[in-house]
Amino acid sequence: MAIEPSITTSAGVPSPVSDVSPQRMRSLARAAQQDILRRLTPPLRHDMVVHLQSLGMMAEALGARMERGTVDNDDLQGSVSKLNRLSRQAVARCLEVCTWMDPGEDDAATLREGVSEVVRLLSTSLNFRGFDLRMEMGEGEFAVSRSAVRFLLAAAILTLADSAVAPGQICVRTEQSSSHGVIAVEYQTQSDGVFTQLHEPGEAPLAWPEVQALALQHDVELLRNGQAIILRLPRAVVTTPLKMVPV
Repeated sequence: MAIEPSITTSAGVPSPVSDVSPQRMRSLARAAQQDILRRLTPPLRHDMVVHLQSLGMMAEALGARMERGTVDNDDLQGSVSKLNRLSRQAVARCLEVCTWMDPGEDDAATLREGVSEVVRLLSTSLNFRGFDLRMEMGEGEFAVSRSAVRFLLAAAILTLADSAVAPGQICVRTEQSSSHGVIAVEYQTQSDGVFTQLHEPGEAPLAWPEVQALALQHDVELLRNGQAIILRLPRAVVTTPLKMVPV
C-alpha cells in the first residue's frame, strides 16, 4: 500500500494511554467523543435545519396562496405531495444525525461512505477558517465501523487544522488491504494569496490522549507523524443479529 511506508517511522511510538486502567480508558474515550460532538454541533445542526427550513418555507408559500384563493385542486395536491416528500427527508436527516449519539445495531458503512460524510460535514466550516478539505478515494468497498470513521476522522482533521500555523490544504486519502481500511489525513501549507486569512476555531483543541483512547476503544490504529495522521480501521463485523421491523 502506498500510504503505509510513509508512517512506519512513527509506528514505534507507544501510546501514552496504553498502560492506563480500563475504567480510565473508557472515561478518556467518552470525553473524546463528547468533545468531538461539541465541535461538530454547528454543522450537524445545519444539516437538520436546512431540510426543516425548506419545509417551513414551502408551507408558508402554500398558506399565502390559499389565503389569496389562487390554488386549484391540482396545485394543492402537488404541493401536499411535495410537503410530504420534504417532511420525510427532514425526518430521515434528523434520525441520521441522531445516530451520532446512538449508532444503533447496524453501525457498518463502506470506507468511502464514512469518509465522504465527514468531509462533507466539515468542508464549509474549515473553508471559512482558511482550509481546503479534499478527498482522494481509493478503490473498493471496504466495510468499517461508521462510528469509528465519524469520530476519529473528524478528530484527525480538526487536530491538524487547530495546530496549523497558516492556511492550507487538508487532504484525506483512503486505501485498503485485505484486513484494514486506511485513511491518511495530511496538512500542507499553501502559497500566500491562495486562501483567506487563517481564523481561530473559537473552541478548545481536542485532547490527543483522549482521542488515542477512543481509537483504542474502536480497535483502530492511530498514528501521528508531524502534519500527517493515519487511521487503520479493521473490517466491520456484525456481532449481534439485526431486529426485524414489523411491516
